[in-house]
Amino acid sequence: MLSQLGHRFERFFRATTPDPFVLAVGLTLVVFALSAIVTGASPFEVVRAWQGDSGFWSLLAFSMQMVLILVTGHALAATRPVRASIARLARLPRTGAQAAALVAAGAMVAALLNWGLGLIVGALLARDVGRACRERGVEAHYPLLVAAGYGGFICWHGGLSGTAPLKMTTPPDVERFLGPELAATVDPVPFTDTVLGAGNLVVTGGLLVIVPLLCALLAPREGAAPIDDFVPAPEPAPPEPPAETVPEKIERSPLTMLLIAVPLAVAIGLWFVEVGIGALDPNAINLVFLTLGLLLHGSLSRYASAISEATRGAAGIVLQFPFYAGIMGVMRSTGLAREIAGWLASHASAETYPAITFLSAGLVNLFVPSGGGQWAVQGPIAVEAARAFDIPVEQVIMAVAYGDQWTNMLQPFWALPLLAITGIRARDILGYTALFLLVGGAWMVGCLLWMAA
Repeated sequence: MLSQLGHRFERFFRATTPDPFVLAVGLTLVVFALSAIVTGASPFEVVRAWQGDSGFWSLLAFSMQMVLILVTGHALAATRPVRASIARLARLPRTGAQAAALVAAGAMVAALLNWGLGLIVGALLARDVGRACRERGVEAHYPLLVAAGYGGFICWHGGLSGTAPLKMTTPPDVERFLGPELAATVDPVPFTDTVLGAGNLVVTGGLLVIVPLLCALLAPREGAAPIDDFVPAPEPAPPEPPAETVPEKIERSPLTMLLIAVPLAVAIGLWFVEVGIGALDPNAINLVFLTLGLLLHGSLSRYASAISEATRGAAGIVLQFPFYAGIMGVMRSTGLAREIAGWLASHASAETYPAITFLSAGLVNLFVPSGGGQWAVQGPIAVEAARAFDIPVEQVIMAVAYGDQWTNMLQPFWALPLLAITGIRARDILGYTALFLLVGGAWMVGCLLWMAA
């Protein structure tokens, strides 16, 4: 029954969902119109906000981080030891249901450690489990496996890299995001009260059970789409010709590689000693992926070749991230995000406000798909309302965090690297991720209402 429902959802979204770039342009036009209607901003003000310093080009550094996560992770996965390890893990499932549950669980655990790690682990698991199922004749549905690989983004904000909780732990960050006046009335909130608090352990622990179980139940029992129709076939690297010239011998020498890989490894060690795994960020992940990739490929030439191959999948990030940055700029500068969140808050009570905040955060996330950007926009409103309703601040922090992660299941912004690695289209997985959204959202709303009662 549930697998048939998932198949209907899949067919509906495959028939109706536009290309992610078309969706980014469409959302841009919607935000233009809403800003003019709701806030009264003139067309010139909207366009200035869209292309200004906090708009179209504001995510260039972040975009490069995402490109590097994609290409360095892809290059790392191309090494023989990593391929062998993932292949062993990918051979564990004996049924399509087990395969989907394994991918979802692996992606979610990795995302709770760090969202960037979850991004690449989910994609690689989905792709390689799909390949292993094809080779062993296991009837698995590849779009479901890829959707399961994206499942980590329905729980990431309740993990160690959750932006909103991290940005409320120190006085400088509290003032930066809430403003000096409001920050003067709010104490920093320890990480132990948000991500490591009992409430989040219940919410996130429940998602860790619900989503893999849902993936297993959604697996088609009969008539699954042939795995060969979707899984990109591995392309074996051609053997390197013998090194003849001095430059060729240098670039293929393991010693040359070690001259840079060893300093990079030392830098990683110093970073973990001085900062710690709890503050893992995209730069640290890229440094780890880069160093491991160099060491496991064994030469500069092989690693450069792997990176060249990996960059083919980065086009979506390069093209679309500026448009989402522009959307974020308009939402912030015109006050549209504040208007949306404030309107919803005005219709709440102390018992319902965390759930209302969750829903408003989910709506804002469709237009501002960034945890930090969303907290900058919605954080002051949520904290101010929490004080007015006499609600613990940690409850609204996590309500915003849950809403931010919730509608990732309909927003292809974060799925772009995963789609590039797995070779599948957004419309092929949205039918399944929409079900993750419905079931996971019901669980999160229920928990928020229970905690506020």
